[in-house]
Amino acid sequence: MKKAVLGVMTMILFTRLTLGTSPSEYDRYWPQWRGPKATGVAPWGNPPVHWDENTNIRWKIPIPGRGQSTPVVWGNQIFVTTAIETDISADDRTVKKADEAIPDWMRREGVRPPMKVHKFVILAIHRHDGQILWQRTLHQAQPHEATHKDGSWASGSPVTDGEHVFAYFGSFGLYCLDMQGNVIWGKDMGDMRTRNSFGEGNSPILHGDKIIVNWDHEGDSFIIALNKETGREIWKTDRDEITSWSTPIIAATGGRKQVIVNATKRIRGYDLDTGNLIWESEGMTSNVIPSPVHGNGMVYVMSGFRGSALQAIRLDKAQGDITGTDAVAWTLDKNTPYTPSPLLYDDYLYFFRINKEILSCYNAITGELYYGPERLEGIKGVYASPVGVDGRVYIVGRNGVSCVIKHGPTFEFLSQNTLDDGFDASPVIVGDELYLRGRTHLYCIARD
Repeated sequence: MKKAVLGVMTMILFTRLTLGTSPSEYDRYWPQWRGPKATGVAPWGNPPVHWDENTNIRWKIPIPGRGQSTPVVWGNQIFVTTAIETDISADDRTVKKADEAIPDWMRREGVRPPMKVHKFVILAIHRHDGQILWQRTLHQAQPHEATHKDGSWASGSPVTDGEHVFAYFGSFGLYCLDMQGNVIWGKDMGDMRTRNSFGEGNSPILHGDKIIVNWDHEGDSFIIALNKETGREIWKTDRDEITSWSTPIIAATGGRKQVIVNATKRIRGYDLDTGNLIWESEGMTSNVIPSPVHGNGMVYVMSGFRGSALQAIRLDKAQGDITGTDAVAWTLDKNTPYTPSPLLYDDYLYFFRINKEILSCYNAITGELYYGPERLEGIKGVYASPVGVDGRVYIVGRNGVSCVIKHGPTFEFLSQNTLDDGFDASPVIVGDELYLRGRTHLYCIARD
């Protein structure tokens, strides 16, 4: 109880800067991609350290279709998105158009556009028994381009404020529903053309009356803020960017709230109220996927495809072009992640090398290396982002093996756990429950 109370008190300022919900309620759940702080940390909770298919599994249910989106949780409801292939064949013209968009390297590997119409679906699942409370098909279409062999057409996470839930399928729409599954509004923002048909995968964010979507692709890129109640456009800012998959975050300094976006050409901070550019810095490597994290008065951005890049940026000094200035506190050019986002837990910054099971831990303020690169025994490949709670870090691998390590400056292995599924979506922690969305099933892990 003391830990929970302390967690709530330390989160008061952050919560007022995010959804505007009462601190205790907001901190109890996992309302968005990367949790209530957007750092991967659950402010309180105590899920199991050990589990397998026969131990500490409260329930396990199949999820129809295919999706790598991380669930979100509010109250007794878990929200999951998925794309379900139907038996309806696409018309010849649509198939031809999609086939023409296939890049040569994917054609050589035998990748083809989907030939069937897909349903884009959100499910609400009861936390305590895994029963499906409701299921809504929000759109039905044949995807206009292929996706990465490891990707899906439902890779962006939902977001909720406890009154609405927003399901996001990129080119297939953004939808606002109430908590009973009634659709309030939907918005079509066009068709993305992603680099090499790698597919889509970032998530929207909420703040006050705004829902914000970043739209970087091989066309006219932009970032947009919509009124969450109506879907009406509040502002829209053009971006000189190529495809990226990074979800923005919201941070504040000096009383000014800003939207921070990680991308290949430039890292940028925008005024939350107007969409005007506040600052920018030289960008990352190609194919930016990791989301920024914010704490200690700094924002941390990184990427790891065909190179390595990390910047720790002091927000109180970020104004205009900050490239090469003292607004950049420290940098790193090795062992940074390609797909997984980092975990910022207190003053510790955890991240993987590319998509490998190789972990490093740094002092987030000074850039001092605590340990790593450390190979995690048993895990093979990591797409999911690590999460932290109660002095522990939870990591799940693509091969179904997970591990728990001790949070702190020295590496200490606490457990290794194996399930009959593979995991690309990131873990979710709510209280004493750990939720893992696998390729075929959703698990609730809690003490027997």
